[in-house]
Amino acid sequence: MRRIVFCDFDGTITAEETFVAVLKKFAPKLSAKLLPEMYTRQVTLREGVRKILESIPSTRYIEILKFTQNQPMRAGFVRLLDFLEFQGVPLVVVSGGLRGMVETVLDNLVQRVHAIHAVDVETSDNFLKVHSEYEGGTELIAKVQVMAKYPADQKIAIGDSLTDLNMALEADLVFARDRLAEYLDEHQKSYIPWHDFSQISGYLAQLWK
Repeated sequence: MRRIVFCDFDGTITAEETFVAVLKKFAPKLSAKLLPEMYTRQVTLREGVRKILESIPSTRYIEILKFTQNQPMRAGFVRLLDFLEFQGVPLVVVSGGLRGMVETVLDNLVQRVHAIHAVDVETSDNFLKVHSEYEGGTELIAKVQVMAKYPADQKIAIGDSLTDLNMALEADLVFARDRLAEYLDEHQKSYIPWHDFSQISGYLAQLWK
């Protein structure tokens, strides 16, 4: 492949931090303790997210998906998909959140993304059981492992938070907002600031002229 885009889901495709909101709603006490420790990197995402998810009763999984259903997408996402399809560039969604949430929000747009890599959960026991094909290092979804599956001349990352840091450090071109921009400043890695997806498609249209 010449080019490929890797896009985070939570707080990136969704206008709000949907997954964090789910953790706070369905496991409030543990989230209040572990989320701040994850943001300051005292606890790894891999450890913290697993602990929180596996404290949630399996019977509440349907509620989680219903809660996700009405989450608004960030402006310009469909326009970006249109632009990338026209350019023949695949978009891969890479999420540290739940696959079910990603598919619920994307709905019929699922068919228009090249692939979705996210956390799966089993609901056969009393509590949710986390499963990830790409668990490694500090992450439940090691996004750099996912990127390695897709050889390309130019790898582009779009993200907003700590879960996207390793992916952004590996990418050739990064669109960063919110916490991710702060982490990249610390690492002295260059990035393009963005607010909605129209800015990204506009920038890429100029770049790929």
